[in-house]
Amino acid sequence: MPLAHFDGALAVVTGAGSGIGRAIAISLAGNGATVIAADIDLDAAERTVARAKSVGAGGTAYRVDVSDADAMEAFAAEVKEAHRVPDIVVNNAGIALAGPFLDTEIDDWERILGVNLWGVIHGSRLFGRQMRDRVQALPNKPDKPNFGGHIVNIASASAFAAWRAMPAYCTTKAAVLMLSECLRAELAGSRIGVTAVCPGFVSTDLVKNGSFTDGRSASPGKLRQRGQQAIQLRNYPPEKVAERVVHAIIKNKAVVPVNFEGHLLHALSRISPASVRLLARIPAPQG
Repeated sequence: MPLAHFDGALAVVTGAGSGIGRAIAISLAGNGATVIAADIDLDAAERTVARAKSVGAGGTAYRVDVSDADAMEAFAAEVKEAHRVPDIVVNNAGIALAGPFLDTEIDDWERILGVNLWGVIHGSRLFGRQMRDRVQALPNKPDKPNFGGHIVNIASASAFAAWRAMPAYCTTKAAVLMLSECLRAELAGSRIGVTAVCPGFVSTDLVKNGSFTDGRSASPGKLRQRGQQAIQLRNYPPEKVAERVVHAIIKNKAVVPVNFEGHLLHALSRISPASVRLLARIPAPQG
């Protein structure tokens, strides 16, 4: 069942210190939720909580590395003990990695899989289990069924379309999309919604803070600069993504493409896969 409003709800948001995560946390707070803002940068998470307090109920900041299984176990347990089982969980933390597949080393794969995929697995598994157990522990009334909760996993338009310049990133985001679809089917009986949100270019520091394998393409500095320029020209604010997340929770949407390129790649992946394969061959810009 979709949650009609967030008054009194508890929302956990990972990667809440900046970008899309910060915008989502503030938007949820503005809609009545108390926010647990988690980020590897505690100071950034605390700034998000300060903003959340200025628009709503505020919340609490936590430092956590989503790729660390033990840290996530401890974080989920502390949230439940210090607060309660969350009603909304947004697995947003992510990093970018660009460069040819054959030049992407094992350490690179472990780093991006740890944050982009394992972070989503940890958050969905730990908090999803808490939500399911809460539903099972409460008596269900036919006239007022228990709301189990909602999990939002931030994927990417890259989940719909391959690109030779970012194979590792595209792989992790496609995996997040499939994980979300599987989890949605599993948790539907517990009245827990699951949404995959797939934005295109958004004005965040994802590219600026990303990593680049050398390969035979442009230098990492030039690639980063060109990526940032493209994002600045696109000028799509993270607050708009946050609006779509709020709407997706209310309407219990399964997959939510965001902005023009998100919708375009989603449509092409369904009606013209051959076109998507051609787009995948576009090389990274050269220096």
